[in-house]
Amino acid sequence: MTRIPHWLAQHVAALRVVLVLTLLTGLAYPLAMVAAAQVPGLGGTSEVTGADGRPAGSSLIGQTFTDAKGNPVKKYFQSRPSNAATGYDATASGAGNQGPESVVDTKDKPSLLTLVCGRSKAVGDLEGVDGSRPYCTDDGVGAVLGVFYDGGTSGRVTRAVSLNQACPAKPFLTSYKGVRVTCAKPDADYSHAVTVPVRGNAPADPVVPADAVTASGSGLDPHISPAYATLQAPRIARQRGVSTADVRKLIEKYTTGRALGVLGERGVNVVELNIALDRTYPKQGA
Repeated sequence: MTRIPHWLAQHVAALRVVLVLTLLTGLAYPLAMVAAAQVPGLGGTSEVTGADGRPAGSSLIGQTFTDAKGNPVKKYFQSRPSNAATGYDATASGAGNQGPESVVDTKDKPSLLTLVCGRSKAVGDLEGVDGSRPYCTDDGVGAVLGVFYDGGTSGRVTRAVSLNQACPAKPFLTSYKGVRVTCAKPDADYSHAVTVPVRGNAPADPVVPADAVTASGSGLDPHISPAYATLQAPRIARQRGVSTADVRKLIEKYTTGRALGVLGERGVNVVELNIALDRTYPKQGA
C-alpha cells in the first residue's frame, strides 16, 4: 500500500477540519438558531397584550411603571433600575459602567454607592420597610469620609469631611477619631484626603434586595427576584383590594426557574405579572 507524503497528509487533515467547522458553524449552528427563534420566549414573537387587548410591549424587555413625574405607580409591581437611557430603552441598551470603587460623588455624577443608597431608601419608604444598607447614610447617600492626616496618608487625623453630604446637610457622623466631621463644600478640593467608607450599623442582610437597587448589564431585563416581588406584595394587595396571599400566588405563577436548571437565579417577569394583575384584580389603586 502506497503511503501519501507527510506534507500531503497534513493538508488533507487541515481540509477535513475546515470542512467539519464549515458544516458546524456555517450550516448546523445557523439552522439551530433559526429553529430556536421559532420557540416562544426564546426568539419568536414576544409581544404581549394588555388587559385592554392592546399591545403592551415585549415580554423580553422591561418597562418602567411610573407616572409623568417619575414616581412609582403604587398599584403596579416596580421593575429594577435601568441604565438604558431614561429606562428600558432598547435602542440604548447598556450598563452604568461603575464599579465597587465608585463611592465618592462628583459634581456631574453620583457614585454607584450613592445610587444604591438612594434607591434602597426610596424602596424602603415606598414599601414601609427598613431601607438601610451598610455604608449608607440615613438620608440615602454613600457614608464616606475624606480624612486628612498630618503625615499625608497616615498619622494624626487633622480633618474629616463627609464627602457625599454637601453643606448645609448634617454629616452622618459627629466626629471621627476625635475630630469633628464637617459637610462637604461644593467647590472644595478633597483630592488629597484619604477616602474612608463607614459601614454604620445597618444589617448585614438588608431588607431591600440587591436587584431592587442595581441595574442589569443590558438595562433591559424584565425580571426581578422573587424576594423583591414578595416585598412589594403587601402594597399591591392594599392598592388592589385583595389579600397578600392572593398576590403571592400570582407572583409564584409568573416566577420562572433557572435556565437549564442550573444557570442564573429564579426570576419574576414584571411586565407579564402587571398585565396579569390588571386582568385578575382590575381595581384601580392610587
